[in-house]
Amino acid sequence: ALLNTCAIRESAQEKVWQRLQALARLKTEGRLRAIGLLGCMAQSLRRSLARRAPHVDLAAGPDSYRRLPRMLRSVLATSEPSHDFSLSRTETYSGIAPHRASPFNAWIAIMRGCDNMCSFCLVPFTRGRERSRDPDDVIEEARIAVERGIPQVTLLGQNVNSYHHDGTDFAALVDRMAGLPGLRRLRFTSPHPKDFPPRLLEVMARHGNVCKHIHLPLQAGSDGVLARMNRTYTGDDFLRLVNTIRETLPGVGLTTDVICGFCGESDDDFRRTVEILERVRFDSAFIFKYSQRPHTLAERRLKDDVPDTLKTERVVALNELQRMISQERNINEIGNVYDVLVEEPSRKDPSQWLGRTEHNKGVVFSAPAARPGDFVKVRVDDAGTNTLIGTVAETPTRIPAGQALVVSDLP
Repeated sequence: ALLNTCAIRESAQEKVWQRLQALARLKTEGRLRAIGLLGCMAQSLRRSLARRAPHVDLAAGPDSYRRLPRMLRSVLATSEPSHDFSLSRTETYSGIAPHRASPFNAWIAIMRGCDNMCSFCLVPFTRGRERSRDPDDVIEEARIAVERGIPQVTLLGQNVNSYHHDGTDFAALVDRMAGLPGLRRLRFTSPHPKDFPPRLLEVMARHGNVCKHIHLPLQAGSDGVLARMNRTYTGDDFLRLVNTIRETLPGVGLTTDVICGFCGESDDDFRRTVEILERVRFDSAFIFKYSQRPHTLAERRLKDDVPDTLKTERVVALNELQRMISQERNINEIGNVYDVLVEEPSRKDPSQWLGRTEHNKGVVFSAPAARPGDFVKVRVDDAGTNTLIGTVAETPTRIPAGQALVVSDLP
């Protein structure tokens, strides 16, 4: 059994520990030959893994995946542990075509690692330094996905703004990607506010298939907290960027991340975060309670001094504020008609579909003839906090697998 892991959030790591305990019991009972721990959690725990999880036979960091076949053969042949935690300055995994289970979206990593060194973040220590893939490789991977009938591509990077390969920056990459025949939708996540390129907004405005949605992590509103986080922008910098985005892309969907209770966060610091959420009025926000991660700069240099109860109170307060803002923004969508990409059956009512607008708003609607990957025109009739409720206004548009459309021919 192989577990591919993330160590960014403590809750995710706790789930992995629980799963490892269950697998250890199966191994003791003879129902499992070996256990492998892969990815960021393995990299983070490399010095203590043998002591904390002696039942793990194979452990590999995120830059060791090419060596997995050899490591697996060794473990199964010898029953001896095999570990590899080397970090590379060049590995981007270009040329490895992933198996894609999704019928509607292809996630494509355009870079690996990160050089930003945010004080709360493990990524530079578990994924190494920043390096970007060759744009030709990225476009080829996307072309194969589109030819197989996948209508949407999402570009991934810890900070996509930092993408750069032999003179091609992120705006240029998006510009090239948007011209890929048959690509109905192009998304990306996540950009960093500190170096958001104005040219990227111009590219987004020019191409109809580049989704008008930006996930822009705020993390905190207080300049003091942002400085301790090493985010390298101020609250006013963030507000100016939001104004520029909305001036260039009217109606853009904006979402964010916020951390509550970071080291030294005072009541005044928290009020500044509340103020920015009230002024920006994000469509939605992921709001987290700060948990100090091992090996980060914050663990080494700062004191985690905000009481856990106060962190919880602030998370609850921000979530309540954001629920009201999201509800108001969603109500304003009533009467609008959108092209919705069908994703999956609604969890509450499997007879209905859940899809998304280009602004990344979830829409629930009934369309018996639809299936994941279809595009359906939906009129918004009602709105909840997290989703819109709609009625089909047009029959689904379907792209047969393996048949690419020319962008100019798209409806």
